[in-house]
Amino acid sequence: MRKLASIQRIIDVQPIPGADAIEVCSVLGWKVVTRKGEFKPGILCVYIEIDSLLPRAPWNEFLWKKGDEDKPVYRLRTIKLRGQISQGLVLPISVLDGKKFPTDTRENPIYPRKEGMNVSAMLGITKYEPPIPAQLAGLVKGQFPCFIPKTDETRIQAAPEVLKELNGKMVYASVKMDGSSGTFYFNRGEFGVCSRNLEFKLEDNNNTFIKLAIQYDLENKMKALGKNIAIQGEVCGEGIQKNRLCLKGHELFVFNVYDIDKGAYLDYKDAFDIVVKLGLKSVPIMDTFAIDETFSVEKLLEMAKGNYPGTSNPREGIVIRTVNESYSASLKGRMSFKVINNEFLMKGGD
Repeated sequence: MRKLASIQRIIDVQPIPGADAIEVCSVLGWKVVTRKGEFKPGILCVYIEIDSLLPRAPWNEFLWKKGDEDKPVYRLRTIKLRGQISQGLVLPISVLDGKKFPTDTRENPIYPRKEGMNVSAMLGITKYEPPIPAQLAGLVKGQFPCFIPKTDETRIQAAPEVLKELNGKMVYASVKMDGSSGTFYFNRGEFGVCSRNLEFKLEDNNNTFIKLAIQYDLENKMKALGKNIAIQGEVCGEGIQKNRLCLKGHELFVFNVYDIDKGAYLDYKDAFDIVVKLGLKSVPIMDTFAIDETFSVEKLLEMAKGNYPGTSNPREGIVIRTVNESYSASLKGRMSFKVINNEFLMKGGD
């Protein structure tokens, strides 16, 4: 579960060239601009990630500008101050004084303030979700199937320690396509089509996910494989996000193949063999390489830069996975994470 707000430790504090009133703090793998002298290395703080929605409260009143009086929530975004990228918000740990978790019925509970503790609920913080385009909405059959993992990647800045786990391992980098996640499955004779959170009724021919399933003849092709599997990919094109790939119509770019019977994702080669058999496109693969001790969050952020081919639009970023599927203790799950292009974020990317 993503920790939108958590107790973390200030790793480092550095000056910003030409800035007298502000400096930059390092928390996990994030860089955050703060007031000069407010924080020192080694102390605990409350760190709040970008894409968090903050309810208006005395502890964050300084974020609201004139004219925002009727604004119920404030969305944290990537910003640049005096040439320094700033992502998130660092607050003194005292902001938790007098706060309690909504489910705690005690009068004045006291919690041990441990590094890594998730305090999102305590502060009433929720995650920003982009609006769903009309063509991606549809007749809902039910919630996302419980026998398939949802597509959700951790950002490298939230788990920089994962690089130590990867030292010496072969990984591949794929381009993160800017669209909407879709899952298509065939399981025990049943075919299903899902968005990130919902499964749709197959008779809804106005839904883009359903239209693509018909266009690619996925039900028949997946049935012919004789396997209980799910394919997951990014649906991109007109009317979705800002169509930064400048596509005509809609396309599916596959990034995962999941073996439902084994409860496991397929390795790189096996997964993309399936993609070929189904006559589909995969997300673009940039490279395969070994991670070594020279890799850092900063190096990966440099790799994430670039535009979508044939456009002047910054790509969303990259996704890093091991060539052979593996478990990550840092991520508490699959060894897979995303590196979002800061240029994409600075130009209004979600």
